[in-house]
Amino acid sequence: MQMRPGRWISAVALVLSACAALSPIQTAQKMIGQPESTVRETFGAPTETYQLANGTHRWIYSKQPMGHEVYAADFDASGKLTNFRQMLTEKEIYEARPGVWTKHDVAERFGMPREPTQYYPLMKREAWSYRMYVTGYQQAHFNALFDDNGVLDRTMIVVDPLGGDHHSRK
Repeated sequence: MQMRPGRWISAVALVLSACAALSPIQTAQKMIGQPESTVRETFGAPTETYQLANGTHRWIYSKQPMGHEVYAADFDASGKLTNFRQMLTEKEIYEARPGVWTKHDVAERFGMPREPTQYYPLMKREAWSYRMYVTGYQQAHFNALFDDNGVLDRTMIVVDPLGGDHHSRK
């Protein structure tokens, strides 16, 4: 049976999108230097976009609230992909700068929270929460707390006691 060109292209697109969904970082690393259009064709429309310094910009691909990933696609001033990474890692979180970063800085880094924000009146702090995995695929929540001026006060990673370690389940 001979496949028509239109079906062949559809089949290739289906395989590429499956690879991108299963291993987005590995897929994107092979795309470094490619234009925005190629990234959009592979990963779809970003959930958010941010203008960064020097004409660079970032697309956020959030899998929140039920997923545990937020991916960032960084582009240079000419619109070429320069980096693609998972942002909800301990390394990325530890780079947050309490007392300096604002809500905008946190959103640029991790995307807007998809879980309802909480306000703690006694502490006078607003909390944004993101699901993530810590070492060993332990489910956890990353929390960013802001003062009433919208300045980052502190960050916390709280292990989810109900999440468990999915590798130990049978």
